[in-house]
Amino acid sequence: MTMNHEERMQEALKEAEIARSYGEVPIGAVVYYDGEVVGRGHNMRETWRDPTAHAEILAIRNASRSLGGWRLTGCTLYVTLEPCVMCAGAIVLARFDAIVFGATDPKAGACGSIFSVLDSSLLNHRPKVTSGVLAEECGMILQEFFRNLRRKNC
Repeated sequence: MTMNHEERMQEALKEAEIARSYGEVPIGAVVYYDGEVVGRGHNMRETWRDPTAHAEILAIRNASRSLGGWRLTGCTLYVTLEPCVMCAGAIVLARFDAIVFGATDPKAGACGSIFSVLDSSLLNHRPKVTSGVLAEECGMILQEFFRNLRRKNC
């Protein structure tokens, strides 16, 4: 039985929950190859004090280790929030076949919201992009996190 986009995004949401448990912005990412998870990641920027520790970057690193190379052709990345410019660049460089994301990011999104990095004809690789998968659930976890953060800081 093959999983659909929603079922795979649920796995990314599980990673987002792990990030939230660390007090991180709850964003999660999962890489699939041949129907199997080969990489997982969740935000760790605050915990590791590392500006590059985004969910997508960590999932990409894990997938590269699992598959034994940096070319992730044949892979699809599922992420709960539209990737930023840094992550979109990494997606292109890793040669993903496709990316699927949940919520759009009107402040930093690089897959159509602010920039369209993955659609640029100037780049040598353009993965297929699917947006809005479980967008409400993916957006709600972020809204709840920031609402609670504002309450705590008042």
